[in-house]
Amino acid sequence: MTAHVAQYTLDIGDLNRMVDFWSAALGYTVRRGDDGSAKLYPPPGRPGPTVWLQGSGTPKNGKNRLHLDLVSDGDAAAEVDRLIGLGARRVDVGQTGTEGFVVLADPEDNEFCVLDGPPS
Repeated sequence: MTAHVAQYTLDIGDLNRMVDFWSAALGYTVRRGDDGSAKLYPPPGRPGPTVWLQGSGTPKNGKNRLHLDLVSDGDAAAEVDRLIGLGARRVDVGQTGTEGFVVLADPEDNEFCVLDGPPS
């Protein structure tokens, strides 16, 4: 028996800001909870875990120990530009510039990567 990734949970401060960013970034639909949380669902027929945005009441502290790796449906550089337009920013976590990915942070400074292609 093994486990599989069913959901990615992210503690957040500003629900509206993070719902706007992550739903647009991933093309996911949103269902808001009555408790200040929201669940994001992938489009029908597209594999992927749900994303749960839950209010934490505390700011992020330090580098993420777990993060998302995103792969574009098209050009990775264009996807990076699109995500930056949505509110992401480039961050330096010690990369050399020769990696096959770009490190970004969402509007609340949670790091994630945009891979140049599918993970190998």
